[in-house]
Amino acid sequence: MGSQKFENVFALNEKSLLDYINSTPTLTQKTGHSNVEELTVKEVGDGNLNFVYIIIGPKGSFVIKQAVPYIRCLGESWPMTKDRAYFEATILKEHGRLCPKHVPEIYHYDSTMAIIAMRYVEPPHIILRKGLIAGTEYPLLAEHVSDYMAKTLFHTSLLYLSTTEHKAEVARFCNNVEMCRLTEQVVFSDPYMLSPISRWTSPYLDEDVKAVREDNLLKLEIAELKSKFCERTQALIHGDLHTGSIMVTSSSTQVIDPEFGFYGPMGFDIGAFIGNLILAFYSQDGHSKYENDRKGCKQWILKCIEETWNLFEVKFTALWNANKEHCGDAYIEAVYNTPELKSIVQQKYMKDLFHDTLGFGAAKMIRRIVGVAHVEDFESIQDASKRAECERRALDFAKKIMKERRNFDTISQVVE
Repeated sequence: MGSQKFENVFALNEKSLLDYINSTPTLTQKTGHSNVEELTVKEVGDGNLNFVYIIIGPKGSFVIKQAVPYIRCLGESWPMTKDRAYFEATILKEHGRLCPKHVPEIYHYDSTMAIIAMRYVEPPHIILRKGLIAGTEYPLLAEHVSDYMAKTLFHTSLLYLSTTEHKAEVARFCNNVEMCRLTEQVVFSDPYMLSPISRWTSPYLDEDVKAVREDNLLKLEIAELKSKFCERTQALIHGDLHTGSIMVTSSSTQVIDPEFGFYGPMGFDIGAFIGNLILAFYSQDGHSKYENDRKGCKQWILKCIEETWNLFEVKFTALWNANKEHCGDAYIEAVYNTPELKSIVQQKYMKDLFHDTLGFGAAKMIRRIVGVAHVEDFESIQDASKRAECERRALDFAKKIMKERRNFDTISQVVE
């Protein structure tokens, strides 16, 4: 519950934030301060949507995230529901219950001010995207992210839940409409048409962008993927699981920012992560100081892509096989009652999910090159011609994968 002193939403500044903390007992208990001079406040929000602050007191710390009723990077001219904070807080709690090792704890949620207070993921944790740009390798990344995805996706699907439980959960998250609509626009529509908000590295990619808009086969594929995104309530997905939504060290991985979450296709989460790793791979040459100095990092990224899917498949299937007493309604034991039949069912399920993953991953790649919101992996390459060459290789690969994804049987084929 929020403080009664704050009855209407407005963007907090440092002074009003301190007033808010002082009027919220849950937060004052966390910091253990007796006066505001004991608190350190740092604004760290560099995202597109929200304001984010780190608060450090004499006895503890936390992060405050505020969802103002517009898109931060575009201003009040583009309204956006503050209810996204509710869905983010709720999904963090649910995913934290299922995978506490990789999701930060929620301390406080205020629906009026659209504020979430959560555990401060302290240094040396950094945003994964920034680490990849620096050429840093994270040996446990595939292990941790595959664990997070397997546990959160399996336990919120009909492989684990009854249809009654599943429909109730779908209903609980179905009102995250504006965030889904934003995804539908920027991922599945804008890159394939003349859009006033789309941008790219011009003039170098002008012809490439024109080719995307004139590629009818690509449009047929993105239409199918959009249909799955809009219609398929497969599991409670994060909804924006890119390398900017993960904080890492060499031994820890924390997933943050699930404000786009809803019951949707599992492949959208898996594809978002793998697609962003592929973007990181193609960006490496743009960050090299001399020839082949990023070769080792590129090889590690490819290994991480392969391990992520393979570990996910093993863990997800193991959860499926282990939950005989809590078997969901998708494949009832009495019907699928032989090991041979169950194996056939699982192989088809995972093959379909693999192809969804490739398609959604490719869509996420394309939108980051020719859409409104780009990635720092490429944007931080100062030489525009060099940046465009890296982007072109990534774009060509994404188009190929989207159109030919059903021809791939294994992730190693994709990596090759």
